[in-house]
Amino acid sequence: MLITYIGHSSFKLKGKDVTLLIDPYDPKIGKHFPKQNDVDLVLCTHKHSDHHYLDNISSEYYLIDNPGEYDVKTVSIWGISSFHDKKEGAERGLNTIYVIEMEGITFCHLGDLGDVLTDTQLETMGSVDVLFIPVGGKYTIDASEAAKVIAQIEPHIVVPMHYGNKELELVDVSIFLKEMGVEEAPVKSLKVTADDFTGKEDDMSVVTFES
Repeated sequence: MLITYIGHSSFKLKGKDVTLLIDPYDPKIGKHFPKQNDVDLVLCTHKHSDHHYLDNISSEYYLIDNPGEYDVKTVSIWGISSFHDKKEGAERGLNTIYVIEMEGITFCHLGDLGDVLTDTQLETMGSVDVLFIPVGGKYTIDASEAAKVIAQIEPHIVVPMHYGNKELELVDVSIFLKEMGVEEAPVKSLKVTADDFTGKEDDMSVVTFES
């Protein structure tokens, strides 16, 4: 499984049989979104244009942009409803958390999560291997709140996202890394297999991507 970071909150998970894209964004946010011609499955956490931009996808794909349970080809997905703010959606509406089981690995993408998780949300998630979490503040949880959510979920790998865009007033990822007590060592891409997480219940690492 190859994980690549496109930018903002968008990632591509490329497996043996399925290529999955999460939260494609409108280039109007100030960052180029490359054309995608190999995508089988697209997940959008909410309808805002910086997470739900489909114009640059030319392949035939299955779109999921609401909570629910889905089985597409060899991928199982749980969409869990959450809020985009701390006022039960009154300011920015709803957000869908996606838990993705793919090739024996459990991914969780929190989208624009606006608050720490409830017990019900955590129970629905179950154990998580790779967590994609917003850390830039303003429209989502900030660095300190992200650390609390990570402690709730206890994933093996943490991937920060939704940071560093000056046009959107999102703080730099360094604030989150300082909160977590780690140094930045960005990678271009990340390969993972189910065996990477076997017998490593207490191990956790933070991975940042080149952007």
